[in-house]
Amino acid sequence: MACPARRFRWQGRQLGEKDERNLFDDAIHIVDATRPRAVMIENVRGFLDAAFHDYREKLKKQLSKLGYETDWRLLNASDYGVPQLRPRVAIIALRRDFSGDFSWPEPLPYNPPTVGETLIDLMKARGWRGADDWAAQADEIAPTIVGGSKKHGGPDLGPTRARRAWASLGVEGRTIAYEAHDPFHNDMPRLTVRMVARIQGFPDAWHFTGAKTNAYRQVGNAFPPPVAEAVAQQLKLAIAKPKLHALRA
Repeated sequence: MACPARRFRWQGRQLGEKDERNLFDDAIHIVDATRPRAVMIENVRGFLDAAFHDYREKLKKQLSKLGYETDWRLLNASDYGVPQLRPRVAIIALRRDFSGDFSWPEPLPYNPPTVGETLIDLMKARGWRGADDWAAQADEIAPTIVGGSKKHGGPDLGPTRARRAWASLGVEGRTIAYEAHDPFHNDMPRLTVRMVARIQGFPDAWHFTGAKTNAYRQVGNAFPPPVAEAVAQQLKLAIAKPKLHALRA
């Protein structure tokens, strides 16, 4: 089975392996201890910056010593049905006896739904009369969901530039709502945690623990499930092929 996808970030001062949030060493320890056939790790697009060339090579060498071939690719969530512009790096490592059979997933042949199409039923949940007009205006995919700006105490849709992008879709991004708006709401709507989760590609039945802020940050920092599934399906095919070869023999 593939090792669960985790995200390992470089942000802010870009400290790389000196960043306390760097969990690559922990991932290597897990791989060493469990020796899965396939590994998938997710990271922000900055992982591909020239400044991290040496660190990428170090990761590749560490996994090679454990018997794995490593590859990575920048994937955009909107290519896999997620209504959001979210470029992220998927890193895969396969045991050498499986590595030749992996292919990256192809983008879907159609565009994802717009924010309005994605959320219209949730916006109408408490009878908001402006939902249809709002959905007609929210006719693009969402900007990248974030876990909330660090300077803000509660959950929000990110710093000023991100909130401007949300405003162009008719969404108030300074805070997250506890529930959908009532019939007589007259201002720009706010998103609920459930709405943001749907934009991330989570099924509606997915449960997030904790109060609103903690739940929102779980959603905002997640790897969109449809993208993870697309990569995981290709990993599954890769590790199954040798079995098929053996059966034919």
